[in-house]
Amino acid sequence: MPEDVTAQPFFHVPVLSEQVLAGLQIEDGGRYLDATVGGGGHSELILKAARNVELVALDQDLQALSAAKKRLEVWRDRTTFIHTNFSRYEPGGRKFDGILADIGVSSTQLDQAQRGFSFRQEAPLDMRMDSTQELMAKEIVNHWDEKAIADTIYEYGEERLSRRIARRIVEKRPFSTTTELAWEVAGAYPAKARHGRIHPATRTFQALRIAVNGELDVLKTLLAKAPDWLNPGGRLAIISFHSLEDRIVKYAYRGDERLEIITKKPLVATDQEVKENARSRSAKLRIAERRAV
Repeated sequence: MPEDVTAQPFFHVPVLSEQVLAGLQIEDGGRYLDATVGGGGHSELILKAARNVELVALDQDLQALSAAKKRLEVWRDRTTFIHTNFSRYEPGGRKFDGILADIGVSSTQLDQAQRGFSFRQEAPLDMRMDSTQELMAKEIVNHWDEKAIADTIYEYGEERLSRRIARRIVEKRPFSTTTELAWEVAGAYPAKARHGRIHPATRTFQALRIAVNGELDVLKTLLAKAPDWLNPGGRLAIISFHSLEDRIVKYAYRGDERLEIITKKPLVATDQEVKENARSRSAKLRIAERRAV
């Protein structure tokens, strides 16, 4: 029988929590959307921040959604949970006073070997955030042609050796585990470059994860839709974790006449937060406000 991921622990440490709360300007009786509820860390802070706050919580990860329901049980009468990717969500004409999206893979998804996001432990080549979707990383590396693999690694991983890596993947496939793939990706690097600051497979695994989950496309869809979901004066807060995402958010805000940019430069973690949560180091928060109609 398939493993029940919803029964497994899902721990969520919210990044940039002070900046998020200040940026969203949570008001009594306000209505908010957490488009990536994860384990519920940010949502809990939003619900605690003011009286009678209503929250809609989305996530495509069933494990995360299950954990969030438990964490936010005390606010169940004011919280609506929906299993969906935020790019497919439609609020049905209702408006929000604030929208938050924490983009990318969570600490729990990275740490649980069976999800296949990390190459540090042997696991199936999965990488799906939504376990109900069909496309997995193994389909890409074992069945896509060499050019498609190379283009994916170059575009989504910003990997300068993408063609060498793709050629080696095609030569050595099929692959069934993360560690097998990571070993061969490292083998595509010159010997002197295999022991740098980051593992040689890091960018390739990032690229595969983005491709499997369509992360950049769904972010663009959210940015196109979300301003229309906000009340005038409502805030849109997006947390990203790598330059590709941050660039998309930056230019979407700049080019959208519906929005006024609040953060001229992205907000980042304090030294203390980085010390307590190393993964907050790469987090960037950009906030914009819905202009009056």
